[in-house]
Amino acid sequence: MWRRSFTTTSAAAIKDKKWDALIIGGGHNGLTAAAYLARGGLSVAVLERRHIIGGAAVTEELIPGFKFSRCSYLQSLLRPAVINELDLAKHGLKLLKRNPSSFTPCLDGRYLLLGPDKDLNHSQISKFSQADAEAYPLYESQLEKFCKFMDLVLDSSPPESLQRKSSLNEQLKSKLQNSVFWATCLRHAASMGQKDMVEFMDLLLSPASKVLNNWFEVTSKTDVLKATLGTDAVIGSTASVHTPGSGYVLLHHVMGETDGEHGVWSYVEGGMGSISKAIAGAAVTAGAHVVTNVEVSQLLIKNSSTVDGVILADGTEVHASVVLSNATPYKTFMELVPNNVLPDDYFRAIKHSDYSSATTKINVAVDKLPQFQCCKSNHSHVGPEHVGTIHIGSESMEEIHSASHDAVNGIPSRRPIIEMTIPSVLDKTISPPGMHVINLFVQYTPFKPLDGDWQDHDYRESFAQKCFTLIDEYAPGFSTSVIGYDMLTPPDLERDFGLTGGNIFHGAMGLDSLFLMRPVKGWSNYKTPLKGLYLCGSGAHPGGGVMGAPGRNAAHLVLQDVRKT
Repeated sequence: MWRRSFTTTSAAAIKDKKWDALIIGGGHNGLTAAAYLARGGLSVAVLERRHIIGGAAVTEELIPGFKFSRCSYLQSLLRPAVINELDLAKHGLKLLKRNPSSFTPCLDGRYLLLGPDKDLNHSQISKFSQADAEAYPLYESQLEKFCKFMDLVLDSSPPESLQRKSSLNEQLKSKLQNSVFWATCLRHAASMGQKDMVEFMDLLLSPASKVLNNWFEVTSKTDVLKATLGTDAVIGSTASVHTPGSGYVLLHHVMGETDGEHGVWSYVEGGMGSISKAIAGAAVTAGAHVVTNVEVSQLLIKNSSTVDGVILADGTEVHASVVLSNATPYKTFMELVPNNVLPDDYFRAIKHSDYSSATTKINVAVDKLPQFQCCKSNHSHVGPEHVGTIHIGSESMEEIHSASHDAVNGIPSRRPIIEMTIPSVLDKTISPPGMHVINLFVQYTPFKPLDGDWQDHDYRESFAQKCFTLIDEYAPGFSTSVIGYDMLTPPDLERDFGLTGGNIFHGAMGLDSLFLMRPVKGWSNYKTPLKGLYLCGSGAHPGGGVMGAPGRNAAHLVLQDVRKT
């Protein structure tokens, strides 16, 4: 188990040799890349600025006895290949499946529970609309069909063809690999048929509201289901449910899996940091070195175009044949790469990419479970309403749109959209008996609000209390149960976790920033204009979320390139 075997390497130990590969940042993708590279026989060192590994997939005990998944808070997207190939269960990973998976309370006394139980879904949705109850399994089935197509894309390096290849042999090999990829895509498309492919394109390009209105009834009395599903489309973004292109994010509702069950989201025993520690355990077991409290200040470049290692904040040079950056593209190229070595078009594209965010995370310690008045329960025991994601303030799609519109106008949402989770109802290792850890994922909060400053204590406190008061409307007395809290606004996420603009995905996830366009067109396959420098974080394909796919895909590419030389 990783708890017995996982240890970090001292900073002094990394300075005395030239490494095959250095990885900037010990987030879950950087650790994943390290594990695969070490298993491939390379000497690897991971350099993490903070005192703890994990990046945004981290567990921290901020209040004595309460262990918070400080940024990311749910698991489903971690690629099955990563879990199985790195044998993460052996290294301590334990997933806690949630059933039901979501709960939406309403101020009029109604509520909606959803989960993997089809009978539960039917009975719950029927309270609002019989037609929607019949349509819902068909909606899920179609999304699941689309996700099978997406699996190929997620687990593959994009078929990049815009980069110059150094030899005829390399050109032919690249064309063959790309042809195989596109042929496989065409087979998947043909198996879906034209009708489903048109529906798929409509999902990719349309606003989430249009997609949901096409599936479900358009009345105010039945909007709760669409609003619950619509939150998936705007999670972590600045978008509204009416934003074109937001529809494809609805796939997250069924994308991913837990222990082979598709679309099932889970908590992680010990918090999300347990994912990072399990991956680190696999990396260290394979021979990788993980170093904390060591900050990279600049990349070493020789001959104006080839990476030769890194310079640490204390001035120490650490040399390597290749460097993989788990930092955001902006951090990598605007702050770590020396001036005047990048092509102008690449520099401009990275600089002007969208890193905006409107997300705030509030980690709360409470002395009792919230009691939702719509459930009419008079006990303090765990009920089905406490197990999954609790949607606060999103009873209609217009509420979500109104909240996003406030942020467009430069102010935090007057009625924020809150996703509440209580992992301690299933995970008994993260809070004292009878008390609980609560995650509040809050939208929408501009990076630079026009009506105040996130560095102002009173302004921060006022917003936190606004969130708690909103929860009080659904669960009276919640505010009085709060023992303490930690709040991460967009500037906090940028400062503490290196997330440019506070964007949890290392950059926007719009259709103009995905697949062959991520991070910029012409450089979607983890390579960069600097020889020997690769991206392996969420700013590369396939993007954000605790997937491990960018780290795995980038490592496979590096191993291929190393074996050519």
